[in-house]
Amino acid sequence: MNPQRDVDLINELLAIGSETSWLEFKKDNVDPDSIGVRCSALANAARLAGKDRAYMLWGVEDQSLRVIGTVFNPDTQKAHGQELAFWLARQLQPSVAFEFRTVVHPDGQIRLLEIPAATSAPVAFKNIPYIRIGSATPKLTDYPERYQQLIEKLRPYTWEHALARQYATGDEVLELLDYSSYFKLTRQPLPDNRAGIFEKLSAEGLIGKDVGDKWNITNLGAILFGSNLAAFNSSLARKAVRFIAYGGRNRAATVTHRADGNKGYAIGFEGLIEFINGLLPKNEHIDTALRTEQPLFPTIAVRELIANALIHQDMTISGAGPQIEVFVDRMEITNPGKPLVPTERMIDLPPRSRNEALAALMRRMGMCEEQGSGLDKVIASVELFQLPPPLFREEGDAMQVVLYGPRTFAQMTPDERTRACYHHSILKFLSGERMKNATLCERFGIESRNASQASGVLKKALEAGLIRAADPEHPRAGYVPWWA
Repeated sequence: MNPQRDVDLINELLAIGSETSWLEFKKDNVDPDSIGVRCSALANAARLAGKDRAYMLWGVEDQSLRVIGTVFNPDTQKAHGQELAFWLARQLQPSVAFEFRTVVHPDGQIRLLEIPAATSAPVAFKNIPYIRIGSATPKLTDYPERYQQLIEKLRPYTWEHALARQYATGDEVLELLDYSSYFKLTRQPLPDNRAGIFEKLSAEGLIGKDVGDKWNITNLGAILFGSNLAAFNSSLARKAVRFIAYGGRNRAATVTHRADGNKGYAIGFEGLIEFINGLLPKNEHIDTALRTEQPLFPTIAVRELIANALIHQDMTISGAGPQIEVFVDRMEITNPGKPLVPTERMIDLPPRSRNEALAALMRRMGMCEEQGSGLDKVIASVELFQLPPPLFREEGDAMQVVLYGPRTFAQMTPDERTRACYHHSILKFLSGERMKNATLCERFGIESRNASQASGVLKKALEAGLIRAADPEHPRAGYVPWWA
């Protein structure tokens, strides 16, 4: 931690003029249980007050706010025979990344305890959550209205709001973030002065004011517009996109291309898509008398699935980020985090994202389709190219989509045929139509004289429970998905 930032922080806290629900001044109170109760109360009160941090300061007189020094030393203080910080960490649930620091202030030495505000749940000490009301720290459950307010406040808190860089100067912000790309991609004129630039970036939630006329860069700002993600922290750097291309059908084959991204998603997205499309083999297509080359996978499918992997990943899983692997016959796109929607309902159900601000901004910048329409277009483009259906699957703590290269109906596996039938029924249902034998023949490229092949797929899909007759009394009425 920057010592000067701590001095600026102390000055701003003292300038408030009194204690608050998220700020407490102490002289020599060293009772471990008292400190634990206050950690819980301050963390919960900070979230209620819309603050990201709460603070306890030892060595400040709470009435006059004079710096008077303290005998309290958290490094040597014991709690029930254990080191104070270790004991305190074990008593607080969920785990709280609090930090004791010694601040050498011009007026004297101060012991500072910085406590992150509650995020996923109310912070409890020895299984009891507390709240701060005035100078009192009662049990949170004794104040049900405040408990409900806190739960409401916890819901919108996300990874995007956390900080990737603290206490950055204005020059550092402009160096770390590709701010001009933000204005270009959001189709806004670039302000002609720094104040205008910072005002826009702050309003978007990409940066925020810190102490001492400095700035904080949020995870949202860094992950989208970071000029170099490695300039922030290792956790954020691991969220960069990784690309690997193999010369065969499995990972034992020779790696032909490898690229580890280092730019924010927004500024690197178009380059990534162009890079991938440039590497993909082309599929020869004969249309009437013309022989043309088409990409192995539909461009819109590649674009949308990669954007989805960026948007819907679980950012809290450390050491993992989106990965794109290309084999000679398929593309696998993997992102950390279990899917929030059942894989068999991803096409029709509205998407649920862990990163709403990230998703909204990427859609505004045109990097993916409007909410709820992206996967429809993926499936429609796959059908247009008459490719095997994509596979959506959960892989441990990750979500994976497999996009397959061209194969004829005869070359598809029975599972692929029934999955394609199910996907086709969903597209028809969403467009107000019903799947029929003739439409399925068209999807697979089956000639009408071989319509019995499509009938066989329909039978297997019915037996698998993936589709049902739209009107059992009228078999020619067509078919709909099982859930319709």
